[in-house]
Amino acid sequence: MTTTTASDPRFLVLHALRVKGLASEELVAAICGLPAGDVAAQLAALAEERLIVRREGHLAGSTLTAAGRDAHAELLEGDVADPARRSALAAAYEAFLPVNGEFKRVCTDWQVRSDTGRPNDHTDRAYDDGVVARLGRIHDRITVVLKDLAAVVGRFGAYLGRLENALERVRGGDVTAFARPLADSYHDIWMELHQDLLLSLRKERDAKDEG
Repeated sequence: MTTTTASDPRFLVLHALRVKGLASEELVAAICGLPAGDVAAQLAALAEERLIVRREGHLAGSTLTAAGRDAHAELLEGDVADPARRSALAAAYEAFLPVNGEFKRVCTDWQVRSDTGRPNDHTDRAYDDGVVARLGRIHDRITVVLKDLAAVVGRFGAYLGRLENALERVRGGDVTAFARPLADSYHDIWMELHQDLLLSLRKERDAKDEG
């Protein structure tokens, strides 16, 4: 029987920043699935070690330094060393790819109406409801993939709740929750998941990833 092994908190924080590039403390906590206080302590320690730098201004947050990227790469190697974890990641990635292609088509239809070719101004409730229903079916499919993966690589479980929350926001009428960048939208979280799979498998993005 395969068991779930928890990832090291230090690795989780570094990994969240590697996935996102630049992230606030709150977003790092969401990606990691760790308590905010634990994340704050980890970020402070990593900054002291010069593995991250903190930026202020319009796009504030933390990002990895070159040394931080090296430290992350070393810890990632250990996190995915178990053959069972590598096998689960590979299976999840292969299951993700066809769903990813459908998700990209749904995002396009959310932004540009498939019936007129014009930008979607979200005034036609029937059209939007149809696209949201398709997103719901995609969500059901990716939930199965993530539950199977999280049973072995527990850190992927954090995506389940975040995607569910984004979907509920969309269903509640929040049009920004579908695909708006930097809004913790369904699309934002989906892109993080995709990047996480690629990083964890040490794969480069190729034509298959474009759907």
